[in-house]
Amino acid sequence: MEAPLVNSANEEVGRVALPEEIFGTPVNEALLWEVVRMQTANRRRGTHATKTRSEVVGSGRKLWVQKGTGRARVGDRKNPLWKGGGTIHGPQPRSYAYSMPKKKRRLALRSALASKARDGELVVVDGLGLTEISTKALAANLKAMGIDNALIVVPERDEVLEKSARNLPKVKVLRVEGLNVYDVLCFEKLVLLKGALERIQERV
Repeated sequence: MEAPLVNSANEEVGRVALPEEIFGTPVNEALLWEVVRMQTANRRRGTHATKTRSEVVGSGRKLWVQKGTGRARVGDRKNPLWKGGGTIHGPQPRSYAYSMPKKKRRLALRSALASKARDGELVVVDGLGLTEISTKALAANLKAMGIDNALIVVPERDEVLEKSARNLPKVKVLRVEGLNVYDVLCFEKLVLLKGALERIQERV
């Protein structure tokens, strides 16, 4: 498999070979769903909480005597059946995180990358032409390439590119070690810097 290599002016300057074992992987949509579900679950904070009758502020006095009034027996005002009382079986802080086998996660990542190549949403660039931190310059370069919604994958830390992209709401810069299924599928285009291809092959 091959893909065109373009520069920041969207001019083709060569061709690059795409590893068949990654970008030729059959797209497994069910596995992609599983991994995205795991990632979104792991991102949940799980800080929701309701107060039980032991946590509600109020008196513990018994409201009326047990017998002789003709009314139903009752305890204190914190009874869950009363307005302002505690909550029965309400949500409590917990972790939603769970894990999946590493082989399945790697296969899902290969499947996500292959889906971008299959759908023509993969762009390989030799550089984005930034010499200093400039959101305006990065936005102009991406516009020249016909891109306004993209995940840009870099082989290593690139402070100039990362800081230039942080104010663009539909652009995210990610290093190869942080590459994941959710982000690959979340953005319309996957932009790979040339050096990132080899690093991706080593990782997956």
